[in-house]
Amino acid sequence: MAETTQFELVSPERLVLSRPVEMVVVPGTEGYFGVLPRHAPMISTLDAGVIDIYEGGSVVERIFVAGGFAEVTEDRCTVLAENAVPFNEIDPAKVDKEIADTRDILKDASDAGERERLEARVETLEAMARAKRAA
Repeated sequence: MAETTQFELVSPERLVLSRPVEMVVVPGTEGYFGVLPRHAPMISTLDAGVIDIYEGGSVVERIFVAGGFAEVTEDRCTVLAENAVPFNEIDPAKVDKEIADTRDILKDASDAGERERLEARVETLEAMARAKRAA
């Protein structure tokens, strides 16, 4: 049996995933990094991208995350993501429509806070669309 490390993915709403994995690849802001058992401790901010979960030597699950943090210890990788969506549930047509709809709302937004929130949402959706197209 292969050695494993505990992987936990947490979003603001819930614990998304918690299980032992052989390896997990995470989209850090400085680039993607892989976490194996006995990894050196580290903390990283996350970029929008796809987490790949490996078992049996291959990717068994993919999850899109948008921002957050990852904490790695010798026996655990914990990802605190602002948003997490199973990759196979992403519908490119729906994402493109949501981008267009959000941009329409953004045109009429006058409040600076609202504009910033909408612009961040468009950036996240665009990253999601790019990730899906690249797969």
